[in-house]
Amino acid sequence: MKSLLSVALLISALPSFAQDIVALTAETKKIVLPVVPKVVNAMQEAVADKGVAGAIPVCKEQAPELIKEKHQETGWDIRRVSLKTRNAERATPDLWEARQLADFNIRAALGEKIDSLEKSEITTVDGKPVFRYMKALPVGDVCLKCHGPAETLDSGLKNVLTTTYPHDQATGYAKGQIRGALTVKRPL
Repeated sequence: MKSLLSVALLISALPSFAQDIVALTAETKKIVLPVVPKVVNAMQEAVADKGVAGAIPVCKEQAPELIKEKHQETGWDIRRVSLKTRNAERATPDLWEARQLADFNIRAALGEKIDSLEKSEITTVDGKPVFRYMKALPVGDVCLKCHGPAETLDSGLKNVLTTTYPHDQATGYAKGQIRGALTVKRPL
């Protein structure tokens, strides 16, 4: 009888739970997603002004700084992650993120537009409820300059990348593929 009561309570809570996820997703997107075009614009400007190798600090320093500002403003854990990391210390996905990235790749292969690939979920981390949000980041023209096929990268750029990122795995992409994702963990 006790288990039936628990199931009934859970079923009755589902509509409000779904509404919570919708509201949390909308709020998270409104606050966090404006960082993405700022990073892309900064990369485009840096490439135009300093060349591709001169733009590396934008991805390495400026993008994390913009994300850090959002973290300080919100208290949320916000990162860029990828299955093929350039900076393993910052960009290695946890298990939940790796599963979502793999799912994004499957969905994209089945024809879903990358701009629509996102995941929202309430999970438990260390025994506490956490809202998780993840948005796929596509490879654009500016990304290919450093993340394209390794054989197409200039040798000088390859040397800078090797020096800056000795364990780099983040090459070999084509335009429109999923480079990684922006991920958010919000305590509830």
